[in-house]
Amino acid sequence: MQSVFEPTSVAEAAEALRAAERIEIGRTLVTARLDRILEHEPGDLTCIVEAGVRLSALNARLAEHGQMLALDPPGDPTLGACLAGDLSGPRRHRYGTMRDLVLGVTVVLADGTVASSGGKVVKNVAGYDLGKLFCGSRGRLGLVARLALRLQPRPAASRSLVVPVEDAADAERLWQLAHRSQLVPSAVDVLWPGRLALLFEGSEVSVAAQLEAARALLDGEEADPWYEDRARQAAAGGRVRLRRLDVFLAERDEAVVRVAAGLAYVHEQVSEAWSPLADRVRAELDPAGKLSA
Repeated sequence: MQSVFEPTSVAEAAEALRAAERIEIGRTLVTARLDRILEHEPGDLTCIVEAGVRLSALNARLAEHGQMLALDPPGDPTLGACLAGDLSGPRRHRYGTMRDLVLGVTVVLADGTVASSGGKVVKNVAGYDLGKLFCGSRGRLGLVARLALRLQPRPAASRSLVVPVEDAADAERLWQLAHRSQLVPSAVDVLWPGRLALLFEGSEVSVAAQLEAARALLDGEEADPWYEDRARQAAAGGRVRLRRLDVFLAERDEAVVRVAAGLAYVHEQVSEAWSPLADRVRAELDPAGKLSA
């Protein structure tokens, strides 16, 4: 049986990669013990964490200061897994994905080299953007060890509207109404078949006003569909791109569609392509092919 390495520091992670002939990040090299919140600057809305910190643990700490990391994928992944897997949830509509929330990153390459880029200052643009390069890399480029993250104020209120959808054409019509309106939702998902869900967050007054405006425009009832939404995303066989919502839905029995992102989670197994450019980057960073994928 192959040994499992659980480094407690960046230096230990570098040594493990330097010494290994073959290693699989997330399986034979794990970040479970790299689980410290290193810095939090409430005034700057930034923090620095090790890659093994769980999303729930970070948000519990940030809640003490009325802040949050606005990322809500299914389950309770580590922050390193969020970046390496390009994970996101319904709030992607308003706040973007992990690549939009990462200000800087420290990684360990296949040969043990430790590299960093960016920083905890929101406008820092020095150096190469390793955060975006490693987003979605799934351990094929190296180990994500530390992350500097952009935070958001925690909303005082959160309410949702669920609108019945008759068919694919009706889903497109409702989406266009919402998209062209003055509504500012944090999430807009189609839970196909049958529903369009919108999440509103902010102050009590603004959320109540947004919900009332959405109900007047789209009809529907207040409900909380997001546990089901994330559960269906977690159970999906993969994610696919779409261009037109009505055309896509007309060909599907079920899906969770993150409409503004042009992305849908579907039940059939889908393998996401690794681009030729990404393969060339991988060959540069791991010429010996040490990292299993």
